[in-house]
Amino acid sequence: MSETRTLVSFDWAIKNVLRDKANYDVLEGFLSTLLEKEIRILSLLESEGNQQDESDKFNRVDMVVESGDGEIYV
Repeated sequence: MSETRTLVSFDWAIKNVLRDKANYDVLEGFLSTLLEKEIRILSLLESEGNQQDESDKFNRVDMVVESGDGEIYV
């Protein structure tokens, strides 16, 4: 018996799911764990050149975040 497993790439998730403000807590949790500091998303900026086809070679998401110690990063 063969099992089918659907995989979701992180860049697809960022582009299609996590840009929704309702899902910011998921992205903030991921970034906080990755960077080992509290991160709060202030805004996601529209990026030039983001491709819309699933065979795209790149995806860039610009965001403004604030760390737990008050520093702002883009």
